[in-house]
Amino acid sequence: MAGKSRTEIIRIIIAILLVCVAIVIASLTVGRDIYNGSRNEGLLSFAIVNACGYLFFLFMPVEVAFAYYLQGDISVLALNAVAIGTALFSQAIDYVIGLLVSNRFIDNLIGRGRYEKAKANIAKYGNLTIFAFNALPLSSPVISLAAGMIRHDIRKTLLCTILGLLVKYITLTLIF
Repeated sequence: MAGKSRTEIIRIIIAILLVCVAIVIASLTVGRDIYNGSRNEGLLSFAIVNACGYLFFLFMPVEVAFAYYLQGDISVLALNAVAIGTALFSQAIDYVIGLLVSNRFIDNLIGRGRYEKAKANIAKYGNLTIFAFNALPLSSPVISLAAGMIRHDIRKTLLCTILGLLVKYITLTLIF
């Protein structure tokens, strides 16, 4: 790894470890349900995948998992409630991490550029950014992290998160 700084090497190692964690989580939950051919008991599996997918340091296809579980025998209302509840819980954790963790640590984990872009969007568009990133399949966990780092009002952050998640999951339910 000639020419790479120590920070870049650490960032690469962390990224590889986090990808491995995401793969293990997906394999032990959704993967198990696929191999067993049963989605009936999969609400817990979905909850784990969705909660992990909304943590800023794990990238998992939560919308794909949601669409997959919609095809099963799980109540649509229960699936939506779990999706919104676990996403809100994880994003609240992201917000608190943003409050408590140093900028240097965040820089090493996700990179200064992603954080600065999220921070600029919140500064420019405020609550609309939080709503839009949650309503669309964008990186809403990074927005929650940035909101915590800049000390954006937590009530407004959570309200916009809930509203955006409602729009996203109702839309996905209607499409799939």
